[in-house]
Parts: sequence; C-alpha cells; structure tokens
Amino acid sequence: MDVELTNIASDTGGDISLNQDLWAEMNSITICKPLIELTLKGTPLLKFGSGDPCILLCAGIHGNELPPQVAIFRLINFLKGKDLNGTVYIIPIAIPYATMKNSRRFKGFDMNRNTFKDGSISNTILKTAQKLKIQAMADFHSTQPHSNPGIEGVFSSKSPCKESFKIAQHITGQTSSRIISQEKAGNLYQGALEDEFNINGIPSVTCEVVSRNGKIDSGSVERSLMQMKSFLDYFNIYK
Repeated sequence: MDVELTNIASDTGGDISLNQDLWAEMNSITICKPLIELTLKGTPLLKFGSGDPCILLCAGIHGNELPPQVAIFRLINFLKGKDLNGTVYIIPIAIPYATMKNSRRFKGFDMNRNTFKDGSISNTILKTAQKLKIQAMADFHSTQPHSNPGIEGVFSSKSPCKESFKIAQHITGQTSSRIISQEKAGNLYQGALEDEFNINGIPSVTCEVVSRNGKIDSGSVERSLMQMKSFLDYFNIYK
C-alpha cells in the first residue's frame, strides 16, 4: 500500500536516534528512511488509504513517553500490508525534538495543555485535522506508575461528543484498559489535545499504558499497540 508523507511543522525536528532507549527498541522494526529523515525537519504526518471513515492517531506529544512512539511504528508496518476501509492518518512522533531530549516539555511548555494556543504544535495538529476533515482521533501516551492517572486507561468525555465515550468503551472492552471519563470535555484538563478535539466536534480519546517516564517497561509497547488496533477496529478499518 502506498503511504503519503508530509511535514506539518518545521520547528519541532530532532534526531530521535539520540534517544537510546527509544532507538534500541526501533532496531526490531523496519523503519522507513524517508520518515526518519522527516523527523529531523519537523512533525511527520502519514496517510494510508482513502475515503471514509477518516481518522487520526497521534503519539509523542510528551517526548518522554516512549512506549506509544515505538508501538505506533509497529502499527505503521502492520498497516502497510493491509487493505483499508477508509483513511488513516498517523502522527508517530509529534515533537521529535522533545523525543530526542526525552522531555515532557517543548520550548518550556507542556504541549498537552496548550492546544488552544495558536502556533503550538498541538494547535497545529488540531487545525490540520480540521482541514483534513478528520472524523475521530486517538492520542496515545504512557503514564508513570503511582502518578496521575498511573493506570492503563482511556480518557474520554460524554459531551459534546458522545462518541468519545463509545470509543473508550470499545477499547476498554478489548484490552485491560479502564475507562476514565468526564461528563464534559475540558473539565479536567484544559488545553489537552483530546479535550480540544472533542470541544471542536471531533470525537477523541486519550489512551494510556503504564511505563516509567523516559523508559520502556516490559509489555508496555504491546499494550499500547493493542489500544491502537482496537481504535482502528471500532471503525472497521481493516479485516
């Protein structure tokens, strides 16, 4: 299957091979060289398939949350051999510079609290999704043990996009994840990518697996990949 590659931001680039823990896991994955070259220049966006539904998966808003960034590369390889029923957009590493530095922050800010701010990479992701007419989004993270939330879970909300909660129910029904739901998007985390997508009418969830910050704990990549595949399964993207 043909894959389209573009760059949606020019100020986020970094050499992700300098993150030793991440790169050690990447050795077992067939990595597209043009994709890695694109991360040096900014934020890569991949497109698989065509038509509806049109969905987006994102990882790496927090550069030190490594399991989903490895898992999403595995997902990319998985999708290459599939006939898809719809369009799948993927942002595998939202902020390569932050991933290179193994940092939660970028330019001193948490980009998952900054989506409402023009010029932030999270805001650029939202605007790109609106332009592409994305119909649903999943943002993938890892959480430090004994932190917030500190458990494998799926954040969602019931308003204004009820489908956010339905997607979370589907993923938690197929994985060991637990639903972490709020009644209204933005009540808990203002500026979070998922919340701002929901507020703007695009049903979205945030998926978390448990792993130490800046590390890849055993089984965390596999659990993140299961969440990603379950999100695709909700939309019957592949057989």
